[in-house]
Amino acid sequence: MKINIYSDEEIQKIKKSGHLNYMTHQYLKDLLKPGISTKYLDDEAGKFIREHGGIPTCLGFEGYPGNICVSVNDEVVHGIGREDHIIKEGDIVTFDIVVTLDGYMSDSATTWPVGKINKEKEHLLYHTEKSLYVGLKELKAGVPLGNLSARIQQYAEKHGLGVVRELGGHGVGHEMHEDPFVPNYGKYGTGIELKKGMVIAVEPMLTAGDYQVSMLDDDWTIVTDDYSPAAHFEHTVAITEDGYEILTGE
Repeated sequence: MKINIYSDEEIQKIKKSGHLNYMTHQYLKDLLKPGISTKYLDDEAGKFIREHGGIPTCLGFEGYPGNICVSVNDEVVHGIGREDHIIKEGDIVTFDIVVTLDGYMSDSATTWPVGKINKEKEHLLYHTEKSLYVGLKELKAGVPLGNLSARIQQYAEKHGLGVVRELGGHGVGHEMHEDPFVPNYGKYGTGIELKKGMVIAVEPMLTAGDYQVSMLDDDWTIVTDDYSPAAHFEHTVAITEDGYEILTGE
C-alpha cells in the first residue's frame, strides 16, 4: 500500500479542484426537475466543468461513458446518464463527480430530492448526510482509520439503514482512486494510522433496506437487491494535526 502525503501547497490545489466540484453540484441541483433526462444532466455537468477549466475525470475512466455518475432511487453508484431515463417527481438523484483541475483531483457526491419525496427517502437522505459528518469528527493525525468506519456504521444502523459493504471511500489527489480504501463499516481502534497531509474521499453509501447490492448488465450501475432507495454523500478531506479540512465545500 502506497499512501500519498500531500504538501500544504498541493492540498490548496486539490481544494481549488474541490471548489469547482462543489460549484458543479450547485449548478446541477438548480437544473434538477421532473421531465429531464439523466443524459441531459450528465452533458450539462461536462460542459460546466470544461467551461471552468476543469476535466470531468470520470469520462473514459476504465471505459466509463459518462462525464459524471447520475444514480436514481435504487441505483447506489455509477449510474450512467441516459436519454430514456427521465427524472420524476419524488425521485432522489445522486451526482457523484470527480474533477481534475491543474493536475489535481477531487471527488464529491450528493443525493438530492426531486420535488416532494416520501418519508422513507427523507429519513434516508437526512441520516446518510449526517453519518458522513459523524464519521468525519473522528479524523485527525495519529488515530486509526477504523474509527471513522465504525462511527459511520454505528450511526447508520442505529437509524435503521443498510451499510453497503462492497463500496467505500479512498485516497484521492494525483489519481481518482489511491490508497487507502476507506470502508463505511468496521471496528473502532483498527486500521492504518492517519497522518497529516493524507487526502481521502469519505463517502457513506446507505440504503433504506438491506445492504446487498448487484451490478446491472451495463457493467457499471450498482443497485440494491431489494429495490430499496439508496443515498450517497461524499467529501474529499485533508487530514490535519488536530482534525480535518473539507476540500470539496464552498
